[in-house]
Amino acid sequence: MNQADSRLGVAEFSAMDRSLRLRAVRQSIAEASCDALIVTKSQNVRWLTGFTGSNGTAVVTGDGLTLVTDGRYTTQAESELSEAKVEADVIISRELLGSLQKSMGPSKRVGLESEDISWAQQRLIEEGLHDRELVATAGLVEQLRKVKDAGEIDRLRHAAKITDQALADVRSELSQGCSERQIAQLLEQGMRQLGADDVSFPTIVASGPNSALPHASPTDRTIETGDLVIIDVGARVDGYGSDMTRTFMIGSSTSEQSDLYRAVARAQAAGLSAVRHGVDAKTVDDVCRQSLAEDSLDAAFIHGAGHGIGLEIHENPILSARTEETIQTGYVITVEPGAYLPEIGGVRVEDSVIVTATGCTPITKSPKDPLVT
Repeated sequence: MNQADSRLGVAEFSAMDRSLRLRAVRQSIAEASCDALIVTKSQNVRWLTGFTGSNGTAVVTGDGLTLVTDGRYTTQAESELSEAKVEADVIISRELLGSLQKSMGPSKRVGLESEDISWAQQRLIEEGLHDRELVATAGLVEQLRKVKDAGEIDRLRHAAKITDQALADVRSELSQGCSERQIAQLLEQGMRQLGADDVSFPTIVASGPNSALPHASPTDRTIETGDLVIIDVGARVDGYGSDMTRTFMIGSSTSEQSDLYRAVARAQAAGLSAVRHGVDAKTVDDVCRQSLAEDSLDAAFIHGAGHGIGLEIHENPILSARTEETIQTGYVITVEPGAYLPEIGGVRVEDSVIVTATGCTPITKSPKDPLVT
């Protein structure tokens, strides 16, 4: 896939081999003692087939792959599966249950994605597939999605590049009396002009007292001299989303604001240094938290240290004290400690990085100098 932009040029994305993905999913299905898997989560359907429509269910059996969708997507399904080089039967029908029966073949033990499907959907499928045993599965596809292939990393890199450029274009506007909402709109417009398909998530621009709210929504508050401003922003390219946060000091800063920023920046640097293949995900969180504790700010760090990114902006692994998982080469994760003090404001610094055998490679590269004059 190519994407052209007047400044970023043409992005060449490596192909994604979905036949390897299908083979891995079949192995996971067998390990779960199932004969087939009904894939209902849209990101999992896309990862397996390339289909991007809003109504699609994939059925994976030991020797087959079927996509079930409705008549709105007849042409789209054929086109997208062809482009993705996926060999699958496509059933166009409003009768999902009959289509599922048809695609199952002799399969008797059938997995459902328990973390995606509702109780009502489960009951409906159970009635329609009464002659088969339904099994609740968790994370069979998501577990495989955590390691990104070359094509996925290309898309994530380009999404990060767009995000970096959009923030660079908007930085000077922070001192021009704009509102939070105006800055968010400029960022989102800029990312689309640079070639993004969409934003990864609603852009956060939080200034002054709002910066002490980790997930504040942009308001009409005017950004003023002396404010701390948190900007959390990301672009989406061919389904894959970037994620980056920078904190700015507008015009000047108090000693308390500067100390807060330096403490969070140190914690983020320590977290980044801890990332490598084989490290427990909770270790990265621990390192960030211990660094902030040295400045008596550990209680002001009220969220996890990061998360995976990909087709979803929050994927496993989650970097928190409660996570029992080991980071692997090929994961793309964020490292984003923050500290939030209502009387001073908030600071968060976040980068997206590719995990390697010996460390990590950042794909978000915006400068971290906070002062905007």
